[in-house]
Amino acid sequence: MRCVMYPHGGSGNHGCEAIVRSTAKLLGNNLMLFSNHVEEDRKVGLQDLCKLDVAEKPIRSGSLSHLFAVFRSKVLRQTDAFDRLVFQHIIESAKNADYVLGIGGDNYCYDTPEFIYLVNRMMDEAKKKRILWGASVEPNAIDKRMLQDLRGYYKIWARESLTYEALLDKGLTQTFLLPDPAFVLDRKDLPLPEGFVEGNTVGINVSPMIIGYEKSQGMALQNYVNLVKNIIEETDMQVALIPHVVWSHNDDRKPLSQLYEMFKDTGRVVMIEDHNAEELKGYIARCRLMVVARTHASIAAYSTQVPTLVVGYSVKARGIAKDIFGTEENYVIPVQSLTHEDELMKGFQWLLGHEAGIKEHYAKMMSNYIGKVYQIQAILGLPKNER
Repeated sequence: MRCVMYPHGGSGNHGCEAIVRSTAKLLGNNLMLFSNHVEEDRKVGLQDLCKLDVAEKPIRSGSLSHLFAVFRSKVLRQTDAFDRLVFQHIIESAKNADYVLGIGGDNYCYDTPEFIYLVNRMMDEAKKKRILWGASVEPNAIDKRMLQDLRGYYKIWARESLTYEALLDKGLTQTFLLPDPAFVLDRKDLPLPEGFVEGNTVGINVSPMIIGYEKSQGMALQNYVNLVKNIIEETDMQVALIPHVVWSHNDDRKPLSQLYEMFKDTGRVVMIEDHNAEELKGYIARCRLMVVARTHASIAAYSTQVPTLVVGYSVKARGIAKDIFGTEENYVIPVQSLTHEDELMKGFQWLLGHEAGIKEHYAKMMSNYIGKVYQIQAILGLPKNER
């Protein structure tokens, strides 16, 4: 089965990387990935799993295709003529593909995805079957344009029930519900750094994005400061600061480094450097508890049965927690609701107090929950000998 995948922001976001790795595991390596940052993908080794190409091809001035775009723009008044030329190579690659996989993630949660809408229209004109792959969709973001785009998908893979229910409510009956593909991501265990005690370390992930969503300036980071202070003063556990996105404009290491500088002299805090998604999952899996902001850091923790508290800001965190635990209460703290400096600490204390029960719950349901991801193979009609 040959598949084309887009859009992919690049593996500086290891959640994006995890989706690609897991897709290759599910469908085989005959994947063509169009990426915004190919150099990031090569750095983590994705070229061993799929073919890589840039999402946007530079326009060669004076070429026949460029002149034709000029004609369509100036004479026919087609406002998207040059944009179409930039993305035409994706359509050409898709012509011989069995499926076109539109990587969902949270691409339908925030700003209007103009690039996605355009490439999807071009795919529809080429009569290609496109699948929205492992998506969360913010219900309040579904306007007329988004609904029109979503209707064009042959299948929609919702990765949590809040999205699933919202899409069904909009009449999108081609939607099915399975966990995020990254639940089947493999893990790789590297040697642990000094100060990381396996089974007695709290993993902490902070995202600059949640700081952007806070209502009281500085409240999110101060909650993390008080959390780390409480762990050091009231428990014998170590703390591992684990980044999951390292883009220059959105780098977890910046707030994590602030925490590290505050507590490094205690000897109880260790900073994990950047690694690929499988290696980060290996660190997360050896934590006792996790407090995370990034969705795919939480998925790495859930899938390895580590009790986890998510500092969330969108439908994806709430929906995934609800599907695993039956409720988001006590498992997700909306960053918008942080109005006191001890709220994250209190949430962590609840998690610690219910640690045994959470592990018991994981043991009963997580294997079956993760196993549902493999249903995608039958949904796509993949022959058993290719699975």
